[in-house]
Amino acid sequence: MNLDGKTALVTGAGGTGGIGFQIARLLRERDAKVLISGRDPERGATAARVLGDGTRFIRADLADLAEVQSLAEEAGDVDILVNNAALGPMQPTLAQDVETYTQTFDVNLRAPYFLTAALAPAMLAKGDGSIINVSSLTARKGVPGMSVYGASKAALEALTRSWAAEFSHQGVRVNAVIPGPTRTEYVMSHTGELEPQMADLTMLKRMADATEIAEVVVFLTEPRSSFITGAVIAADGGATAA
Repeated sequence: MNLDGKTALVTGAGGTGGIGFQIARLLRERDAKVLISGRDPERGATAARVLGDGTRFIRADLADLAEVQSLAEEAGDVDILVNNAALGPMQPTLAQDVETYTQTFDVNLRAPYFLTAALAPAMLAKGDGSIINVSSLTARKGVPGMSVYGASKAALEALTRSWAAEFSHQGVRVNAVIPGPTRTEYVMSHTGELEPQMADLTMLKRMADATEIAEVVVFLTEPRSSFITGAVIAADGGATAA
């Protein structure tokens, strides 16, 4: 499907090794203009260069609400918003510190909330738009050490349903995608030795490639998904089905 004439903002895409980058790549392949955001200007510039013409990097630390607002202002009028940026600390509840707890919710929940609130009005005025929130299987399954991350993603799924109820009658669809264990640069560098255990969480008994998750996200931006809103779609190899 062609997305020529559409502008997309993908957060958490300021690197080349994750789901956000693959989402941006597929959007560019469909001729959308793509804005990517991240914290590291060097990595972001590299990602934009790899993605090629029609891509622009905007540096933003989404833990800072002022920078969330600045990102919205610099992005301007967008047709597609992918709330992908997230922090995923692994900390047992009894050892959880307040600073990490707060920062996780700031990035995973507050940032998409106020970024969406800033960008949705232009979509609503046009009567067209697509917002996709990237959730996690930890929103549906209890995983030791992931209580804060899982709670933030469960709340993001609740926002998905609320925003769909608020925006869909004006032509703006809101959906979420649950990735399963995925072979991203971050995951493999931090927990790569656990790949067999992570693969066993799925019915397919393997981890996903980041492109497999990106394909589902990008499908939800396209006209062929025009009757889907308020949905939380699991691209998790069956991990949340059992």
